[in-house]
Amino acid sequence: MAHETRIKVRGYHLDLFGHVNNARYLEFLEEARWNCFEDSGALPQFLQSGLGLAVVNINIDYARPATMGETLVIETGVKSIGNRSAVIHQRVLLDGSDTLVAQADVTFVVFDTRANKAVVLEGPLKEAMELIQAKSA
Repeated sequence: MAHETRIKVRGYHLDLFGHVNNARYLEFLEEARWNCFEDSGALPQFLQSGLGLAVVNINIDYARPATMGETLVIETGVKSIGNRSAVIHQRVLLDGSDTLVAQADVTFVVFDTRANKAVVLEGPLKEAMELIQAKSA
């Protein structure tokens, strides 16, 4: 089962049309990715390693507007793992239903902050990604 994060839509998330602004979904998706990594138990070790995850591509499909007071469930799972990159698939659903609000594929590379370059995805980080992938299958 994919990792789940719930976010209640607040007034400051809305645009002039009264629905969640498209840019806010980037924040919702990022919050859900952080929650997923925190809940996996790998975040402290990862942060101490000097590595970072640098987003290199995001593709979002919007299916339905979300409005104030609604609760969104963001499902996060690892779609694929490559040598230097991975793709996280996320779905935004209306809480309590199968109603799709949006979905996204987020591609990132592993970035060594000390060497200032992308590095091979290996070791404990790869193991954590594989565990998340297995849980979301």
